[in-house]
Amino acid sequence: MNFREELQNKILIGEGAMGTLLYSHGIDVCYEELNLLNPEQVEKIHTAYAAAGADILQSNTYGANYFKLKRYGLEDEVAGINRKGLQIAKKAAGDGQFVFGTIGAQRSFRKSDLSIEEIKRSFREQLYSLLMEDPDGILLETYYDFEELDSVLKLARKETSLPIISNVSLHEIGYLQNGMQLGEALLRLESEGADAVGVNCRLGPHHMLRSLEETPIPEKAALAVYPNASLPDFEDGRLVYQANPEYFGQQALELRKQGARIIGGCCGTTPLHIESVKKALQGLPPVFEKELKIRRVEVLESTSAPNEPSLAQKAAARRTLLVELDPPKKLGVSRFIEGAECLRDAGADSVTLADNSLATPRVSNISLGTMLKERSGINPLIHLTCRDHNLIGLQSHLMGLSTLGLNEVLVVTGDPSKIGDFPGATSVYDVSSFDLIALIKQFNEGLSYSGQPLGQKTNFKISAAFNPNVRYLHKAVERMEKKISFGAQSFLTQPIYSEEQIEDVYQAVKHLDTPVFIGIMPLTSSRNAEFIHHEVPGISLPDSVRRAMSSAGNDPVQAAREGEAIARSLVEKAMERFNGIYLITPFLRYDMTAGLTRHIRRLDTARKTEVTVYE
Repeated sequence: MNFREELQNKILIGEGAMGTLLYSHGIDVCYEELNLLNPEQVEKIHTAYAAAGADILQSNTYGANYFKLKRYGLEDEVAGINRKGLQIAKKAAGDGQFVFGTIGAQRSFRKSDLSIEEIKRSFREQLYSLLMEDPDGILLETYYDFEELDSVLKLARKETSLPIISNVSLHEIGYLQNGMQLGEALLRLESEGADAVGVNCRLGPHHMLRSLEETPIPEKAALAVYPNASLPDFEDGRLVYQANPEYFGQQALELRKQGARIIGGCCGTTPLHIESVKKALQGLPPVFEKELKIRRVEVLESTSAPNEPSLAQKAAARRTLLVELDPPKKLGVSRFIEGAECLRDAGADSVTLADNSLATPRVSNISLGTMLKERSGINPLIHLTCRDHNLIGLQSHLMGLSTLGLNEVLVVTGDPSKIGDFPGATSVYDVSSFDLIALIKQFNEGLSYSGQPLGQKTNFKISAAFNPNVRYLHKAVERMEKKISFGAQSFLTQPIYSEEQIEDVYQAVKHLDTPVFIGIMPLTSSRNAEFIHHEVPGISLPDSVRRAMSSAGNDPVQAAREGEAIARSLVEKAMERFNGIYLITPFLRYDMTAGLTRHIRRLDTARKTEVTVYE
């Protein structure tokens, strides 16, 4: 029996969910490990699907790759789990039923967690393990990231001539995560050699049908569809899918009209769902032609570009000065507004607003940024942390910023909650700083994370953080280069307290075209210096600086003068090498950073005068 020939003549029924049934039986461990621990349980489920009419069984190996098994300490069991999973499925299969080796996606929405090369190395190990058991084909499923699926499909096609089913997953109707339309994605996968291309997981039958209505039937490959039973509900801490096998069978008839030649089930489906599909489609031939629903093309508008150049563009051309002024911890912002306007008048190009710095709740920087823009004519640089916002909140925040015309953003990971005022609060970190940079870049292309058009292209200027206070500076520079590849357009450094370190940073980054703003924060006392040195993550002070602050004694005025003197020296050194200066205001002491700002502008004026006289 030949799988490719069968696909030309009949509709094949796929298996339903494995994890759903295991979960319903009270099993809440690594499902793939059950291939070794309880193969009889896994075999029973395969057998139930085979009895229900599934033509294609798939091995219980979806997450049996190195990185996912490592979470359970099972990274050395990749080969054993995959081979056993395929053996179990083959044992359960009857005459005329195909057994495919299943390989699931490895990337979540944190794309930066795994590089494509890491994924390919892990994929090879799993693929080779499955091929050793002579499957009828390979099933690639639940791939949200098209780059990952495209890469592993090419690899699989190179390593085997067996049939390959290649399924993407959608967050939204008709669009992949990267904004690619489903039809285009399936065409790409078909061209890479997949025998069947399609969709699985996340969406129920209704939304998959809507996605397929605007999607042409592939010319060579078969169309595969594995919907969830429904959209999930959340009851008593568990995801619950509405079980309606009859409806699922009815919808299978509609999926057939859209050209589906492989129809199975994903999350929430059971043998009853597969049995209903089998009965509904019994004896019906495949559909090879259909009338396409006209796709509504959404025209994206660009948000109006600001009249003045971005901070990064300014820094590439001339001295550019940013001053950070932390939003207050208490209500009442008059002093904050006063400080921001003082900094503006002193010559700052922009005021930067932290996002709950040191994991301490403060007045929302988006509200203060709006006030500064409307009342004071300041276009602020808004910090955005990965710590305080999940993926939904980040997108909402970005849409709000764009709506308000706040287009300068600094992406930071954010200090962990445990160091702040509420150590028991949850640090979110849905995405890394790399992922957030990429997300903002995608917003600038007019696409949400899920790939849906936003209606407008945003106009964000993306800054990123750079911490030079590390043992191996070249490693920090490599992170910079990676952030640039994700979309970063400029960098702000952590505070630096050594002239030698400024020179080291220059030598390390001089090959980059991306502007770097050197961070300098004046010290206010010896106690402040010791706290920063010993307790603030990522910052260390030279012994000479700590001694100088200590020698200033307990007089706050004298200590502040010494702190300013140290900062002036650092500023002058930074100005020799960098156009971008980033002053950080301590404790809302904007008088100190305003003084430094005026000092920088005086130096620039004096140097211009000297050049003019010399010429």
